[in-house]
Amino acid sequence: MALPMIRGCYRFPLTVSFSRLVLNERIILNRSVKTRLSPSSAAGVAVAVRPYSSDREGKKQTQKVVMVGIPNPFIWFRTRIYYFLIRAYFDKEFSIEEFTEGAKQAFSHVSRLLSQCQFDALDGLVEKDLIGKLEEKCNLLPLSHKKALSADPEEIMYTVPGDVGIYYDDNGRKFVSILMRFWYLTSARLPDETMEGTRIFQVAIGGEEEAETKRLLTAIYEFQREFTKGVPPEWIITRIEHSKLLD
Repeated sequence: MALPMIRGCYRFPLTVSFSRLVLNERIILNRSVKTRLSPSSAAGVAVAVRPYSSDREGKKQTQKVVMVGIPNPFIWFRTRIYYFLIRAYFDKEFSIEEFTEGAKQAFSHVSRLLSQCQFDALDGLVEKDLIGKLEEKCNLLPLSHKKALSADPEEIMYTVPGDVGIYYDDNGRKFVSILMRFWYLTSARLPDETMEGTRIFQVAIGGEEEAETKRLLTAIYEFQREFTKGVPPEWIITRIEHSKLLD
């Protein structure tokens, strides 16, 4: 089974409706909110916008949550060179924008399977040796942590490509690997003492009495594809890390 990364596949809307956002127990209304990521985390400048609109007292209001990544100039320049090499020598139709969108959907799909412990369904999506390691780790997790593994497409707040690798093995087989970083919200109830360093958001839908607390978690997935002649054009996940959950 091929990863949901082929052009035209898994094109879901990625919008979230928020009527109120509380960051660090402080209510923020009617203005954009920017969360800065560390310089080492982002490979390039990227902005994820989540619009919200509602009719209140006959007036339409719009609110945005914006997350801005600070670029690492060296990584940004290096990855652009690799994108050019991929298009020039491996896939002339390669687009990092389309790849990122497909990777986002693959991340959501695979993380949901992990959360539900459906390890057999990961065959063809995740490297076989990695599936066994993930099964061992997931079986030791409490239910709350398993739930937190799942990233709904609408809760993925920020996605950015990381390192890119092009290499050959001893048999002359050609490979390309792309590391992707994801930031997503979860409503899973996680103990504070084990989630130190994560950001806590409180989302109120309709009113304060309906407030729901969410955490901003991170995950790293590495995608690899073999470009040797005659090999099916499929990407497979070779690395999975969920910070504070599957380190």
